[in-house]
Amino acid sequence: MPLFGKPKYTLVKIRKKEIPEGLWTKCQQCNQPIYKKSLEENLKVCPKCGYHFTMTASERLQMLADTDTFKEFDPGLSSEDPLEFKGIKSYKQKIAEDQKITALKEAVITGSCEIFGKRAVIAITDSRFIMGSMGSVVGEKVTRVIEASIEKKLPLVIVSGSGGGARMYEGIFSLMQMAKTSAALNRHHQEGLLYISVLTNPTMGGVMASFAGLGDIIIAEPKALIGFAGPRVIEQTTRQKLPEGFQRSEFMLEHGLLDKIVPRKSLKETLHQLIDYLS
Repeated sequence: MPLFGKPKYTLVKIRKKEIPEGLWTKCQQCNQPIYKKSLEENLKVCPKCGYHFTMTASERLQMLADTDTFKEFDPGLSSEDPLEFKGIKSYKQKIAEDQKITALKEAVITGSCEIFGKRAVIAITDSRFIMGSMGSVVGEKVTRVIEASIEKKLPLVIVSGSGGGARMYEGIFSLMQMAKTSAALNRHHQEGLLYISVLTNPTMGGVMASFAGLGDIIIAEPKALIGFAGPRVIEQTTRQKLPEGFQRSEFMLEHGLLDKIVPRKSLKETLHQLIDYLS
C-alpha cells in the first residue's frame, strides 16, 4: 500500500434500535414525553406539570371503588334511534362504533360500591362515547341511580366528564333528560341525602346545566373545562375577549361555582371524608 495515497474506508450501516410504538405519550400541557406505564401508575397525571389526562369511566371506577365492591345497575340499557337521524353517519352507526371502541353500552356507568368502606351509589360518564353526551338512556340511568340512592338511603356520587352536553341525535328527547334528572335530584334533596358532584375535564352543555351543577358539594379536578357554551362560542357571540383561565376550575372556584378543587390522587380520600362527615 502506498505511503501517500487516498485512504480507503468501508461504510458500515448501523441499524438504529427500533422502539416499539405506543409506549410513550406527550403531555398536552408541558410537552414532556412520558412512559405510558408510568403515566397509568400515576393515575394519568403528568409527573412534571400535574396535567390531568382524561380517564375512561372504567379507570375512574377502578380508582374510586374498593376492590370487588361495585355492583352495576342497568347494564343492558342501550339507545334507540327515535328520530331516525340521518347525517354523514346515522345515529345507529355512531352508537355501534362507540360501543365497539369503548366496550360500553352507553356513555355512563352506574351502580353501588364502597369507598374506603363507606357505601355509596355512583355514576360516571365517559367522554369517549359520543363525547359523554346525554341522551335518553344516559338520562334514564342517571335518574335511576338517583332513585336508588333515595331507596337505599345512601350518598350519591356522580363523576361528570361530558363535553357533548345534550345529544342532538335525539332532539327534544335529549333535552327532556335535563328536567328529568333535575327533578329526581330535587326529590333526593327533600329526603335529606348527600349528593357529591365531581366535575372533570370537560363538563359542558346540558350535563353542566342539569345534574352536574346541582351537587350539595361540587368539587373539580385541576384545570378542568367547566361551563355551558365553550369559550370560542362565547367570544364569537359576545365579540369580547374572555379573561385568562375563563371556565377552568380555578376560575370557577374563585367565582363561587365550586366548593373545592381536588387533585386526582386525593379524590378517593376526599370523597370518603365528605361521606363520613356529611352522611
